[in-house]
Amino acid sequence: MSANLDAATTSQPSGNTSEAGPPGGRGIVAKLAAIVVGLTAAITLMLCAFGLPSAAGGPHHAPLGVTGPESAVAAVQKQLPGDDWEVTAYGDSHALTRAIEERDAVGGLAFGDDGVSVYTATAGGQMISNAISGLGTALAEQQHVPATVHDVVPFPKDDPRGSGLASAALPMIFGGMLPAIALLQLFPGHANLRIRLAGVVAFALAGGAAVAAVLQFGIGTLDGNYWVTSLGLGLGMAALAIPFLGLESLLGYAGFGAGSVVMMFLGNPLSGLTTGPYWLPDGWSTLGQLLPPGASGSLLRANAFYDGTGAGGPALVLGLWALAGLALMFAADRRRGRKAGNAPAVRGNAS
Repeated sequence: MSANLDAATTSQPSGNTSEAGPPGGRGIVAKLAAIVVGLTAAITLMLCAFGLPSAAGGPHHAPLGVTGPESAVAAVQKQLPGDDWEVTAYGDSHALTRAIEERDAVGGLAFGDDGVSVYTATAGGQMISNAISGLGTALAEQQHVPATVHDVVPFPKDDPRGSGLASAALPMIFGGMLPAIALLQLFPGHANLRIRLAGVVAFALAGGAAVAAVLQFGIGTLDGNYWVTSLGLGLGMAALAIPFLGLESLLGYAGFGAGSVVMMFLGNPLSGLTTGPYWLPDGWSTLGQLLPPGASGSLLRANAFYDGTGAGGPALVLGLWALAGLALMFAADRRRGRKAGNAPAVRGNAS
């Protein structure tokens, strides 16, 4: 009996297992700490992306046209801060309005004997137009003359404040994310890569046509050629969806998640869709216009309100994003092909 007790005692592990803790406890703590730090950094970045541009919102190197007597033009150029406004003199009010229509200026001031004429373009940016109106009114009050506001590029009468334009931001972003998610679920795996690509292109065309129809014929926000506007919206959706597919095919769902975070938490608040790019700080504005949401919004403004003027740059940015997504998908296809080609050689060596 004592031998059995000795054997039982010997077979028991030394130490108290309840005090030692679960195996790999330090690894779990480190992993948990990394997750907490990562999530904290994510919400901090999100706050900065949404909050800082809004807090620092205002004119930033906005091109402003001025016409009138040389003394009045020189006084405005001297009075306005250079970091806010880039003042350019024009020969007369006709040249000034033409510059606004061609997007060389966001607005302007014309000084004359009968007062100050304020020229705005609310369709180019509601906030910057309000700032120009306030600026013109203040200068007129200083000179004790009346101020008259002329909206050179207004929103359509059915939506004079452009409310529908602001509501288009999320549909344009989700129009790139949702088809990629759905097609990844319905047609998973490398073999269906081309099917997913065809699916997102078809959806981008259909989705662009649907969003443009609602905004132009339903809400009345947009003006201009419907088909050109819808194709521009479709290009914006494709410029989001194709890179999402490329990131997933090359890096898995981690790549898709990283791309979604960037577009939602940086691309959306920095797009300038509701304010116009000149209302954001210079660095934030530049970054926003290089991301698909900002480029898509600028292309929408150009096609819907300016007869395509200024559409080349945003269209180029969106095209480069779509090509980048195709390059990622091609790289994933090549990698899978190399793995498939090496598989028989490995089996032959093993045998």
